[in-house]
Amino acid sequence: MKKGRLIVISGPSGVGKGTVVKSLMERDPQVRLSVSATTRPMRPNEIDGVHYFFISHEKFEEMIAQDLFLEHAQYVGNRYGTPEDAVNRMLEEGYDVILEIEVQGGLQVMKRRPDAISIFIVAPSFEILGGRLRGRGDTDEEKVLMRLQQARMEYLVAPQYQYIVVNDRLEDAVSDVQSILRAESLRTKHQQHLLKEAL
Repeated sequence: MKKGRLIVISGPSGVGKGTVVKSLMERDPQVRLSVSATTRPMRPNEIDGVHYFFISHEKFEEMIAQDLFLEHAQYVGNRYGTPEDAVNRMLEEGYDVILEIEVQGGLQVMKRRPDAISIFIVAPSFEILGGRLRGRGDTDEEKVLMRLQQARMEYLVAPQYQYIVVNDRLEDAVSDVQSILRAESLRTKHQQHLLKEAL
């Protein structure tokens, strides 16, 4: 069985990462989303174990001590981490696994797993990003400004990612990500079996 690929997708809060990932998964049954653990409070529309594993700060520290995370990071006062065993299991089963994570965690994964495909999602402009954050209706103005400041810092890290995709029109953004994954599958290292007859 062909092993799956590890895909890191990052970008500022409000840029639409989750929507892009959801649409990608709807188009491709071989794509799975890694469920992260987090210490942040659960939002009204979220389900524990589906969107995140919602755990205490104490439990999170225990998992770090046991080296159970592929990566972990702190973002706006909360902790996030990717349980490694579940990711490896899905990859071995042949699924492409997406890690939808903040840049701190993304850089850790890219260092630990140089085979990972890394994609940074941006909004068409900061004005549009601010409008998306305010449009959620669950974020006060102080937090919006804090997240925009965080986004500026994340943009400084974006050049370390292999690809940058603009999420202006959702369909275009998803198609761009699909094109990246298609091109990656055609890399010589994945296609050498086609040359065996001549070698």
